Amino acid sequence: MPLVVTPVVVSILLVCQVVITNFVGYRRLKTGIHFLDGGDLVLTRRMRAHGNFTETVPITLIGLLTAELMGAAPAILWIGSGLLLIGRAWHFAVIVTQGWGNGRAMSMVLTFASMVIFAGAIVWRMF
Repeated sequence: MPLVVTPVVVSILLVCQVVITNFVGYRRLKTGIHFLDGGDLVLTRRMRAHGNFTETVPITLIGLLTAELMGAAPAILWIGSGLLLIGRAWHFAVIVTQGWGNGRAMSMVLTFASMVIFAGAIVWRMF
């Protein structure tokens, strides 16, 4: 069975990873801070946005891939992927501009919802 959803979502998130990483690197160049955050709030926020992305996206993509390989319904895969993409973009925007707020919490809810959707699809296909 050829994969359809996972390659599209992975490619989008790979580009996002490059962009987010470059936001951190650009700030490091601009400030001359080469290690940790040097007390720079902008750098701290960018680092946390990057960190949170790298903490949540890989495991979610493993869930997506597993669900797709197990034959989960394409609609479920696209819905979960859409929630993940919206959640990650929203989280980055909120954490970089505000640091904290309801938007950050809601973006994480979307990310966790995608995880639960993929886990549910996997369990459903197992039984």
